[in-house]
Amino acid sequence: MKSTTLYFREGGSDKVYTAAIEPKDDGYVVTFAYGRRGSTLTTGTKTDVPVPLETANRLFDKLVASKVAKGYSPGEDGTPYQQTGSEGRDSGIRCQLLNPIEESDIAALLADRRHCLQEKHDGRRLLVRKQGREVTGINRRGLVVAIPEAIRQAVEELPIDVLLDGEAVGDTLHVFDLLESKGNDLRHQGYLNRFAGVLRLLDPEHPALRPVTTLVEPEDKQAMLQTYRQCGSEGVVFKDMNAPFSPGRPNSGGSQLKFKFVESASFIVTSRNEKRSVTLCLFDGDVLVPAGNVTIPPNQAVPAIGEVVEVRYLYAFRESGSIYQPVYQGKRCDIPAADCTTDQLKYKAEPVAA
Repeated sequence: MKSTTLYFREGGSDKVYTAAIEPKDDGYVVTFAYGRRGSTLTTGTKTDVPVPLETANRLFDKLVASKVAKGYSPGEDGTPYQQTGSEGRDSGIRCQLLNPIEESDIAALLADRRHCLQEKHDGRRLLVRKQGREVTGINRRGLVVAIPEAIRQAVEELPIDVLLDGEAVGDTLHVFDLLESKGNDLRHQGYLNRFAGVLRLLDPEHPALRPVTTLVEPEDKQAMLQTYRQCGSEGVVFKDMNAPFSPGRPNSGGSQLKFKFVESASFIVTSRNEKRSVTLCLFDGDVLVPAGNVTIPPNQAVPAIGEVVEVRYLYAFRESGSIYQPVYQGKRCDIPAADCTTDQLKYKAEPVAA
């Protein structure tokens, strides 16, 4: 019978995923288990009832291929790669990830001229590299991914080789950084110089490639912050204009910071319920704890057990850990399950004693 153990290690993530075909009654089932290496694994099955061996083999191969495409590998070092094709291959590129800030931190950032303000678009992080006629999409984990055709064509038409960093919303890439240009690495330059390259390269009215609106003057930042709040934007980003590009996420602070007007977090689906509802869980240390349920809209597929999903919410209850007024946003194939932790949650404010 087929069985495999796959590993993933990147940054703070160190995970294991096992899959196997096991006999049951007069057929076979495909079982799996996943979690942090060395911890108790969450288990499940891809087959609700026993199936013929041929069907089980097909399901097993598809399951393993999906995990390899997401960065798992048979080697215990867990280096993300894909053995065939390009999608899921490790590009070698790493994003600069932002730490969140509190409302109390905003005033100082609005007042200084060192930090610019940008809208935080509600999309998916996407880097796009052009090398000659080849255009490659890269997700926040550094893995090669498919990109919308409109974005691919727009990048292909650029006159020079580039590596752009931005947020993809539908068929539009909102570009906020230029990491490579004409074969030159720009990461050591200050952010202002890199973004100036974005402005020189892109047409702000282009439907597929748009530089993000960027403000520097305190009064302009204050006015735009209020505009973004009122129009329902996800939030804002503050960037130190003198800072070079720094891949990864600092333990605290950093040169690029984000503030969300609405709360959202990534959760692991641990069960399917009635009426298109799924149960959500998060890691609290090495323990998987419940975080409530969310209903899946009719126009979206119900996620499978073990998948990572994005959910908006008003706040979380500190005692139960459950989120209030959850709204399903979709699957997150670019977020590893190990990153789905209770540290993401914003809790309901405690009443102040008289």
